[in-house]
Amino acid sequence: MATTPTSPVAVVDIGSNSIKSLVATRGDDGGLAVLQSRTIDARIGAGISRENPVLSEPGMAAALTAVRVLASDAAACGAASLRLVATSAVRDASNGGDFRERVRAATGVAPRILTGDEEAALIGRGLLCDPALRDLRNFTVCDLGGGSLECIGFADRAIRGKISLPLGCVRLTERFVTDPAAPVPSEELAAIAAHTSASLASSGFDFTATRGTVLVGTGGTISTARAILGRRAGFKFETSDPVLPLHRLGPLLDEVAALPLAARRAIPGLPPARADVFPAALATVMALLGHAGSGAVRHSLCNLRYGIAAEALGLR
Repeated sequence: MATTPTSPVAVVDIGSNSIKSLVATRGDDGGLAVLQSRTIDARIGAGISRENPVLSEPGMAAALTAVRVLASDAAACGAASLRLVATSAVRDASNGGDFRERVRAATGVAPRILTGDEEAALIGRGLLCDPALRDLRNFTVCDLGGGSLECIGFADRAIRGKISLPLGCVRLTERFVTDPAAPVPSEELAAIAAHTSASLASSGFDFTATRGTVLVGTGGTISTARAILGRRAGFKFETSDPVLPLHRLGPLLDEVAALPLAARRAIPGLPPARADVFPAALATVMALLGHAGSGAVRHSLCNLRYGIAAEALGLR
């Protein structure tokens, strides 16, 4: 069946730390109407920090299972077409092409392996689908994943600049955290922050639009921080405050870094599969806010999947 502009489309994003799906269609208002959204933790990016990264057999097997499940769910939801994309872990791995063929054989669809520049552009397009951000004209959005960090600057709601940097939480945990099962020493957190700041500075990305304002953030780290802080304030995720100030993120980092992995996994709102990389991820976000000169990050759910769906549906 051919896809029309109003037929539901499904997107599966094969990320380094998790695999996410979105089924969406064109809404009555011309925007993106979400029918289904789901995330499965399947860390295909394990080992991504190595000089010559290779996707492991267990990682690929877990990812293939997740892709099959999400594709089946999407079809049951009425999706007329399926778009698969893969990001940092797959594009950096020497056997990324082999994994792409395994996915094609399993689903009939070969994933599009995005370059960093393509990933950043599509994240930016997805962000523009967020109705809560319609009043923003000049702003910066950053998406922190397992393998990379994308920063996209907007001027009058048009992308004016974008970068993709190898600063994902899986990558930095593997590089800087000696024992993810133990409390994370302050010197390791400081090394992560210093590396993040230096990488951002040398990238030349312009954060001028963010100075003194709220940075817009997407990705699992910001979502998890919002979930934890929201629960502690007595709110469900959907009704929790999407604006996370630096003065609340700092104590949260101190708390989780001081705990062993088993205790971190018991924190309400923190997915157990993300507990090992969460301290490094929070340290990265705080360094990012400091470099950008922003005192808070405003969470949005509209990231890469939304950009792919908007592209597939021909939304402006």
